[in-house]
Amino acid sequence: MKREDIRNIAIIAHVDHGKTTLVDEMLKQGGVYRENQVVVERVMDNNALERERGITILAKNTAVTYKDVKINIVDTPGHADFSGEVERILKMVNGVLLLVDSFEGTMPQTRFVLQKALELGHKVIVVVNKTDKPDARPKEVVDEVLELLLDLDATDEQLESPVVFCSGRNGTASLDPDGPGENFIPLFDMILEHSPAPEGDETGDLQVLVSSIDYNEYVGRIAIGRVERGVIKQNQEVMVCDYHGQTKPFRSKIVSLYQFDGLGKAPVESATVGDIVCFSGIEGVTIGQTICAVDNVEPLPFVKISEPTVEMTFAVNDSPFAGKEGKFVTSRQIRERLERELLKDVSLRVTESDQRDAYDVAGRGEMHLSILIETMRREGYELSVSTPRVLFKEIDGVKCEPMEKLVIDVPENCVGAVMEKMGVRKAELQEMHPVGNRTRLEFKIPSRGLFGYRSEFLTDTKGEGILNTLFLGYVPYMGDIPVRTTGSLVAFEQGTASAYGIWNVQDRGAMFIDPATEVYEGMIVGVSPKSGDINVNVCKKKHLTNTRASGSDEALRLVPPRHLSLEESLEFISDDELVEVTPKNIRLRKRILDNELRAKDEAKRRKTN
Repeated sequence: MKREDIRNIAIIAHVDHGKTTLVDEMLKQGGVYRENQVVVERVMDNNALERERGITILAKNTAVTYKDVKINIVDTPGHADFSGEVERILKMVNGVLLLVDSFEGTMPQTRFVLQKALELGHKVIVVVNKTDKPDARPKEVVDEVLELLLDLDATDEQLESPVVFCSGRNGTASLDPDGPGENFIPLFDMILEHSPAPEGDETGDLQVLVSSIDYNEYVGRIAIGRVERGVIKQNQEVMVCDYHGQTKPFRSKIVSLYQFDGLGKAPVESATVGDIVCFSGIEGVTIGQTICAVDNVEPLPFVKISEPTVEMTFAVNDSPFAGKEGKFVTSRQIRERLERELLKDVSLRVTESDQRDAYDVAGRGEMHLSILIETMRREGYELSVSTPRVLFKEIDGVKCEPMEKLVIDVPENCVGAVMEKMGVRKAELQEMHPVGNRTRLEFKIPSRGLFGYRSEFLTDTKGEGILNTLFLGYVPYMGDIPVRTTGSLVAFEQGTASAYGIWNVQDRGAMFIDPATEVYEGMIVGVSPKSGDINVNVCKKKHLTNTRASGSDEALRLVPPRHLSLEESLEFISDDELVEVTPKNIRLRKRILDNELRAKDEAKRRKTN
């Protein structure tokens, strides 16, 4: 059976190429909103973190109706760190819209997501977006996409993918690169004409592959997937099985059944082949499992998710301020929260650490893990986090490390500063060419070489540089890379930082704290330009005497402190330091807080080295 009344498509692209804005306009022109309804920009980014950062973190479903055909749309993230979301979601759709910026052209993540779509045999519609930009170059970008398709061994049919020229912000689409268009009708028509209708046996036994998991406090876990065969009904008895045999098949029941309708979910009695459905009632259901008929247990294969490359240790906070600001502070609570995250994030790995009350959490990159830490922090969790470290692999007896493709767009006058830093970090220049009045540099670099570089990069390029990465694979270990060359200013005692104390210390380096900040022994309060750590007393108070010298009571001039974000803190710390994360504060600290014990440990390490 072929369902001509349905199309299932995913929108895939590199970060900031306009996926979520395009979905906004598709919803508007698809009749989802009333005429007088107030519409929020980037409505699919409904998570507070997504709205703050202007990025998509989780893949989300929506649906519009055009010419009596229901178009199920999946909006996906563009950051390489969240590519696990894209990989699993592609099993839910039959076709993809490949969005490419009309100026930037094909970027690292464009290549990654297109490769995954081609491997699954999906039909591709190329959408050249942001054609209203003054420096747009749509015809050249189409050639770049064609070169990429050839490079990825696309089939003849995929090489002839149709092209639509869009402005997501203006809500216009056209088949002519020089014609602006008036609305999205050419795009909708192209989806109906070129994206295949789902097919399957409606009379066969039920098969639904779970591609995503949502969670609701009232109904528990909600599974999302596409009906591959048969009919799914409310209150139906089903079997839950796993293609890879990681869990034993078990019997359960569909309690409630929904389909996506606009921005919400509409309850339905049943759904058939090709429908994307949400259902609750199955306790313990996870991504990759198959919902089958009771008398015919046939699990469906699930896409193999790429392995994580970066690991951090999440541990119980044991600083002197532990338990004062957080709601969930014990190792059991942290473990339960991480186990909950594993249910919906297929590219995350959690293992017991060899340290006490700690867990090793591995993910796709620093941002992947920092988003998890920030989410936990906002939920009331308190924990300490180690510096990120790459996961090495032994291949044929050789120690190997992850390698990244690094694409940098910078103004011409910043190329020298970038090349200098890349040389120290073991990067190999692959390509260098001008794009407009900027220069694009492509490097191969070990993942280790990127730790701590992003903030340096923004400084070197005066905030104008754009940096993107993509995981390439494993290569033999490339030798030591110099770590941080600066030292830390470490608080000497517990107390409250005073303006006088900070004023005495600020000549030694940049401060991270304001006056009246509570500090403890071993807490990092600033950065020293020299390589060694310096113990400082920021709690020092001016002694009051009855003698006054001219000008001694003038106001102290304090340099404004540098407040680090969570990502900057994770980039800053070295191996003997931790980030203390609480709902109210982010503090940096030494692993060993006691000054004497820390000095002894350092002397011992120097001796062994």
